Amino acid sequence: MSGKVSVEDFGKTPEGRAVQRFVLRNNNNVCLKLISYGATIQAIEVPDKDGKAADVTLGFDTSDGYLGKHPYMGVMAGRVANRIAKGTFSLDGQEYKLACNNGPNHLHGGLKGFSHYVWDSSVEGDSVKFTYVSADGEEGYPGEVTAQVTYKLTNDNEVDIQYQATTTKATPINLTNHAYFNLAGNREPTIHDHVITIMADKYTPTDDDGLTTGEICPVDGTLWDLREGVRMGDRVNSVPGKAPGYDQNFCITQPGDNQLCARAHHPGSGRTMEVRTNQPGVQFYTANYLDGTLAGKGGAKYNQHSGFCLETQVYPDAINKPNFPNSVLRPGETYRHHTSYKFVLG
Repeated sequence: MSGKVSVEDFGKTPEGRAVQRFVLRNNNNVCLKLISYGATIQAIEVPDKDGKAADVTLGFDTSDGYLGKHPYMGVMAGRVANRIAKGTFSLDGQEYKLACNNGPNHLHGGLKGFSHYVWDSSVEGDSVKFTYVSADGEEGYPGEVTAQVTYKLTNDNEVDIQYQATTTKATPINLTNHAYFNLAGNREPTIHDHVITIMADKYTPTDDDGLTTGEICPVDGTLWDLREGVRMGDRVNSVPGKAPGYDQNFCITQPGDNQLCARAHHPGSGRTMEVRTNQPGVQFYTANYLDGTLAGKGGAKYNQHSGFCLETQVYPDAINKPNFPNSVLRPGETYRHHTSYKFVLG
């Protein structure tokens, strides 16, 4: 026990490596649970307007759920989150080939990615730091990358996430957390009664495979205009795609060091979540491909639109889109990414 952080066993990998769980609590009955496998957010328990706490993230009760196949629930996605076109990119005159693990494209770092390893971990006061060293050539990427992510739960009910990375060779990098939220509680069937606001006046359209086209378009007059707050049940099934719903990068209107970029509100519970970041984009995903086959926490069946993700990031496929913000990290530089999820109660 260190401060308000406790540590407990959470199973082992098939190779026999121990997985640990870290439990952080604040003075307001908010609890954050993290596991070292994938530097994953395993649970966030938040009181409602009547003081009754519920877990507002989707996921699994045991390590077996995370070790098996699942849609990146709560994990740290990297070395490059989101998609890279055809699993290829050129950097400094050299072409690199990556695995295509999402149709014709590369997704969330490849066949394993950062999400499928046990990260080294340490408790530092009231924070937990996870570290992973990605070898030069891992998943086809150049350079040995040392990645760190530090989580802290504040008494302002803020889950604060600090990402940092260095590299020995030039490489693209785009880290994010892939938590699925349902502010009504993780066992509730849909997010249709959630009101979502995203502070973005532009978005990046995608093709039928979910890959950005390279365009940056205004949201005005489109289904992607969420600036005034939209009840998901009134909109989500109208968004076209292979499965209906949002899976889009939004271009934050005024990027900054700690910019409010999104807000989610659930009227029934009174819970509100505010997202702040220093990144230029945020991917809004409404769990379009969940189909009820996953057995989640407490026996929950996670169906389509039973959760949502707000993944702060550089625009997807930036390494192949010169008009997108830079995603290349070079030796001597430090990648720094800050995101926070703040829960407003009542």
